[in-house]
Amino acid sequence: MQQQQLHARLMKCLSCSHSHLPLPPPRPPPFHSLQRFASSQPKGVAKVILKKGKTQLFKDGSPMVYSGAIDRIIGRPPPKTGDIVLVADGTEKPIGWGLYNSVSMFCVRLMQLEEEATRDPSCALDMEKLLETRINAAVELRRGLGLPSATTNAYRLVNSEGDRLSGLIVDVFGDLAVVASSAAWVETYKSKVKACISSIDEINHIHWRPSVEILKEEGMDAADLKELHPSTCPQRTKVIENGISYAISLEGQKTGFYADQRENRMFLSTISHGQRVLDVCCYSGGFALNAAKGGAMSITGVDTSLPALELARENIALNNLDPEKTSFLREDATVFMKGALSRNDSWDIVILDPPKLAPRRKVLQSASGMYRNLNSLAMKITGRGGLLMSCSCSGAMTQSGMFLRTLQGAASMAERKITVLRQSGAGCDHPIDPSYPEGAYLSNILLRVL
Repeated sequence: MQQQQLHARLMKCLSCSHSHLPLPPPRPPPFHSLQRFASSQPKGVAKVILKKGKTQLFKDGSPMVYSGAIDRIIGRPPPKTGDIVLVADGTEKPIGWGLYNSVSMFCVRLMQLEEEATRDPSCALDMEKLLETRINAAVELRRGLGLPSATTNAYRLVNSEGDRLSGLIVDVFGDLAVVASSAAWVETYKSKVKACISSIDEINHIHWRPSVEILKEEGMDAADLKELHPSTCPQRTKVIENGISYAISLEGQKTGFYADQRENRMFLSTISHGQRVLDVCCYSGGFALNAAKGGAMSITGVDTSLPALELARENIALNNLDPEKTSFLREDATVFMKGALSRNDSWDIVILDPPKLAPRRKVLQSASGMYRNLNSLAMKITGRGGLLMSCSCSGAMTQSGMFLRTLQGAASMAERKITVLRQSGAGCDHPIDPSYPEGAYLSNILLRVL
């Protein structure tokens, strides 16, 4: 009995002495790896194993895992299009996760890397949560850049790889958002994409615009891309950019308006006073309108699209500009420039903004020839000492470093000398992923032609 009492007093003393000691630090949370997340999935997650030497490209951020980079796929049954898969190196250690496509040349579009999932596991292997997070981040980025504003309410909200949502583009025109879908996963998560965009305060309408030909390459059936319910979205809208008003047709090219040229159009307005300006491939008159606002003596716009030219003429009236100073002609760019050359016509400023001639690197050589020929003609009809603003929206061309060399070749063909005055890209609301050279990327080079 005495021993029991002694033991009790001793334990009480020890308890009192320990009460003055600091508590041990809390245990760190368990390490969250993609492998651990995958093992907790009830149906399991297939694993795409990369070939030796191919891993670093994707660790560096390139989101497009092409079929030639894949060694084997582990998982039974094999993954189907739209399934979430792990992407792993040769030792089967995951480097990230993405969405699988059994048909496309891009077998996986990487969505999140391993270190990101470890740092913030909230989106790991959860495409809906990732979509919400990335679109919210895109909204905050544009707001930080001052978009929308009182003078500009047309801008790009999501720029595919640049906002780490490869295959998804969202342009905002006032209270209307146009979604350009070019990946099977975007169609799969269509309702979630719409829900995220609808939650943005200023958006009242969404126009879904699938890139049908590209989606066919992704294994999509054209019939599946048709809206089940007719859209109530207006087919026309008006926006303001740098204080200039534009009518936009949602049935026009791309999303209906080239918001990436906003800063370049504004620059043109500052150098156009008293100049004769030619806008080749003018579309709905963006450069032409800015030249007119800048006080150009005369403006000529050329395009092959009649609906685009009708919009351009409407935009002149919309801004109360003098229609006598501006003319829009429906003609092929090459045919027009050859005709102008034969008549000895020339302009003080020429803008050449052709469509994307090199959508893929594999056509880069043939596209460079087309760029060279077009620019050679444009240089010949630019007056001596005049300015040529030459544009390329082919990411494969501009990021290859070939664009300036192509212009130098065009100058030799034209027997003219050129001086580079200014190089610029897209507006800052069009972030690009430098690890993916085929992504949309704009390059404008302003030349003095001698």
